[in-house]
Amino acid sequence: MKRVTRFGLFTLLLVVGLFVVARRSAVGEPLAEVDGVPVSAEEVDKAIGASLGKLQEQIFNLKRQKLEELINATLLTREARKRGVSVPALLDAEVTSKVALVTEQEVEAFYEANKTRIQGDPVAARQQIRINLQNQSLATKKQEFSQLLRSKAKIAVYLKPPPVHRVEVSTNGAPSKGPVKAPVTIVKFEDFHCPFCKKVQPTLAQVLSKYGNNVRLVHRDFPIDAIHPAARKGHEAARCANEQGKFWQYHDMLYANAPKADATDLSSYAKQVGLDVPAFEKCVSSGEFRGVVQKDVEEGTRLGVNGTPAFFINGRLLSGAEPIERFAAIIDDEISRGR
Repeated sequence: MKRVTRFGLFTLLLVVGLFVVARRSAVGEPLAEVDGVPVSAEEVDKAIGASLGKLQEQIFNLKRQKLEELINATLLTREARKRGVSVPALLDAEVTSKVALVTEQEVEAFYEANKTRIQGDPVAARQQIRINLQNQSLATKKQEFSQLLRSKAKIAVYLKPPPVHRVEVSTNGAPSKGPVKAPVTIVKFEDFHCPFCKKVQPTLAQVLSKYGNNVRLVHRDFPIDAIHPAARKGHEAARCANEQGKFWQYHDMLYANAPKADATDLSSYAKQVGLDVPAFEKCVSSGEFRGVVQKDVEEGTRLGVNGTPAFFINGRLLSGAEPIERFAAIIDDEISRGR
């Protein structure tokens, strides 16, 4: 009988451990217990599901990027061999020799257009601009040559994207814009004092304008007390404004004036958006929506939200103040799947 190495024993124990966890998950057994209270695999999966889906997507994108690079490298090597030259010589002939040198006028035009954001010595800055512009031109020409080689080759890509991961996010009773039966629902967890939440508001306006009745936007509260202790009262106040049918007007007012959110400020915003101020103040002071806001925070935490803004587009997580292109990619995919 062969002697089992320490590494082999460790591997064996790891496999057995994973099998036990998988078996427990499969048969519904708890993964842990706290004073006799079980923690199920389903709870763990639900808590990390959105984050895990995002990681799988990132891994896929890295694989896809590297695969594209390897395909292009293979085509370049094959073309160089066909011509009887080295790859660098091929690139010199088809890329470098066909890219014009960056002119002084191009450097100066770029510098003038961006000088408010450029720091340091102007001479050194212009030299760096020249290098960057030249590299951009070379990269563009190389991409064009790669596309030409690809058009002449028979390429089959078998890399498959990971399955779309979705989580169920409640929208019951939440303020919303757009048709209830829209094919795409965006649920946003936000903090009215978060600068990134404020930054993404124009992008959301663009999304609604671009997709019209195809998108429904739903608000959920996620004030982060540790960073923005005054934000929670603003969230409760916005819910009071919603009771009078003015949620989105008050929502926009909070972002426009953040982080000002003391009692006087909140009442001032109510007056500016045309609310019944006495009724509004009574609602805020009574804490009528304190539990509603807390429930949102708890659900967001359960779904894996650990920062704001966080968006669930038909249950697919998108984190941060992303540009409209990132929203559009998911929305277009969802609309296509619906069709």
